[in-house]
Amino acid sequence: MAVNKCIKYLLFFFNLLFWISGCIILGVSIYLKVSKDGNVITDESLPGIDLMIAIGVIIMVLGFLGCCGAIRENRCMLLLFFISLLIIFILLLAAGILGAVEEKKVKDWVKERLQKFTPLSSQPANVREDLEKLQTELKCCGLVNGPADWQPVPNSCRCNATDTDCNGNGVYSTPCSTRIISLMEQHMEVVIGIAFAIAILLIFGMVFAMILYCQIGRKGEGTTTNA
Repeated sequence: MAVNKCIKYLLFFFNLLFWISGCIILGVSIYLKVSKDGNVITDESLPGIDLMIAIGVIIMVLGFLGCCGAIRENRCMLLLFFISLLIIFILLLAAGILGAVEEKKVKDWVKERLQKFTPLSSQPANVREDLEKLQTELKCCGLVNGPADWQPVPNSCRCNATDTDCNGNGVYSTPCSTRIISLMEQHMEVVIGIAFAIAILLIFGMVFAMILYCQIGRKGEGTTTNA
């Protein structure tokens, strides 16, 4: 039985797109990491960028593996590709469920990681400078306990009386951990959408890989029988 050329080239182009998406994820992740200017606070509270870099590399490797397996009609590569996609799909599903069910624990985890920077007065100068930049950008003060985290309160916490988050002392009352968590929640819909799209691609990739794997096996059996 001959291998279906349509399935073969569909799998090849699928993996080509998979590889390109890995390059895009890797490039965007590196750009985001560099554009943060090495901010200690955001590196600690949002370690997901390092994870995205790893995911980009893995997707690139899998895309290359799938392309080679499809063009060369290599069953070993296709099986390895299928198993890898299945593992990623299971991990993605588990992460989605845990993220939805344990949302409060994720927030507590971010606060715990930031708590180690308090009291801020005892932190190195680079940490205090990074936080002051963050306070100016996000219009917040302190990390977990608000202005109480500082002694004395820096000028980056000062605000206009017209600002809704400005307290009676003329400083922002909202801690930066609250702002960071709020930003995470705002982008959660985008993350879920991307994860859903990746899950669909993974399912199609597994189906095409297994069909081609089985067809190559039948082709080998037919060749052996004719011989």
